[in-house]
Amino acid sequence: MKKSPSAFRTISEVSEILGVPAHVLRFWESKFTQIKPVKRGGGRRYYRPEDVGLIRTIQHLLHEQGMTIKGAQKVLRERGVKAVVAMGQDLLDNGGAAEPTETTVPEVVQAPISQPVATAPTPQNSPLEPIYARLLEMQKSIRAQIAELA
Repeated sequence: MKKSPSAFRTISEVSEILGVPAHVLRFWESKFTQIKPVKRGGGRRYYRPEDVGLIRTIQHLLHEQGMTIKGAQKVLRERGVKAVVAMGQDLLDNGGAAEPTETTVPEVVQAPISQPVATAPTPQNSPLEPIYARLLEMQKSIRAQIAELA
């Protein structure tokens, strides 16, 4: 029997829908205070459709965009929960599309690629100098690869 799109879902149903283990969903609840499933007797969780959309966006940011938890938290703070839930609903409605597009990739994700956040001072006569030189080479290589993809 298929549930209505507006029906509440158990943690196992959300886990199955998103392909994320239940323990990961519980962990994300502890890191993202915006995820607030309704808890019934015995602590059983019931997720609203908005919760599922929010979790789908978090999954997208962490697993598909490669963001850290702090980075995803920043996106939630800057964009607001409603906008992020809408993004998650779009991802769910499009069959869980994992392909990033101009409309689904947050600007916060794109900005660090095109503009360095800060310029580090050059270490001179330091044991860190060869490491710094290698990091600069890696940065140049990554920028070249990104330019090829664009």
